[in-house]
Amino acid sequence: MNLFEPQTLGQLKLDNKIVMAPLTRSRAINNIPNELMATYYRQRASAGLIITEGTSPSPNGIGYPRIPGAYSDEQIEGWKKVADAVHAEGGKIFVQLMHTGRITARANMPEGSITLAPSAIQAAGEIFTEQGTAPHEIPKAMSLKEIETTQSEYALAAKRLVNEAGMDGVELHAANGYLMNQFINPGSNQREDQYGGSVQNRTRFVLETARKVVAEIGEDKVGIRLSPYGAFNDMQSDYDQLENTFIYLAQQLAKIGVLYVHVVDQRVAFGAPDFTTDIKKAIKEHFKGIVISGGDVDTREKGEAILESGLDLVYVGRPFISNPDLVAKLQNETELVSPDFDTFYTPGEKGYTDY
Repeated sequence: MNLFEPQTLGQLKLDNKIVMAPLTRSRAINNIPNELMATYYRQRASAGLIITEGTSPSPNGIGYPRIPGAYSDEQIEGWKKVADAVHAEGGKIFVQLMHTGRITARANMPEGSITLAPSAIQAAGEIFTEQGTAPHEIPKAMSLKEIETTQSEYALAAKRLVNEAGMDGVELHAANGYLMNQFINPGSNQREDQYGGSVQNRTRFVLETARKVVAEIGEDKVGIRLSPYGAFNDMQSDYDQLENTFIYLAQQLAKIGVLYVHVVDQRVAFGAPDFTTDIKKAIKEHFKGIVISGGDVDTREKGEAILESGLDLVYVGRPFISNPDLVAKLQNETELVSPDFDTFYTPGEKGYTDY
């Protein structure tokens, strides 16, 4: 399998099979995408597909300092600058919609916002803020009305990002311990209504939201990210019915017709436990469409091993931070530059656009 061959993805023609993974970089001052971010993504437009950093569809979903949103006119205008910059270089770009749910601190949230989650269970550990670290907020268990409102926020953000900002599509972030994942996972979802308990109930929020987003922008513009066996952000990494949960999700997402499923492998970057089943293969078999995965890919050989395992596209994360020309470097087997961890989440161009 050739990592550098073109790939058809819905109506898009990707130049190669390399996907730039979503990477939180905290450069959106006042949560508004800006010219610096447009430069950053333009520099990396040789990726077959760029998936942007997590972007909140609601003030309630702003979990970290300086992460972008997609709920105001200024934010949509900012994202249009990014889309235009990437398209000018011939690139393709999706915005990842990430509502952080209970993974936040009051210091990081806009005035008037509220921390929402499936259940009123505080996440363990602390989160970084402009003032240092702080415990996660104790969330409010979402009412049925708040669930409906939040789903509508996802749909409206997706509509505006595609129709007004000119993005090629959106990815729903149902991984890594954020709101959608919090509904899926029984460690964070202890509801006793139609959104908790059984596999069908715990996946209901995600599937309903996916249907609403597809209804707004079309199935060929909607992807979704999942993290089976993930432990990041205080998720229960394994549980009864885990494999059945993700098989059911794959089957239902296929019926909805979403463009792709993006499977996060947390074993290297996040130090998660090993998988107890071949969950990537199971998801591919039941979804049948395009499946993206990766994990510790920093050479052509590692990327092509993902393709040879039966998957379709390969995500690469941190190497893209310090190697904007990563595609060419992998193709030419050029040594990669190591990223500066101290500048991952700082404001400004240092460690961002100056590699």
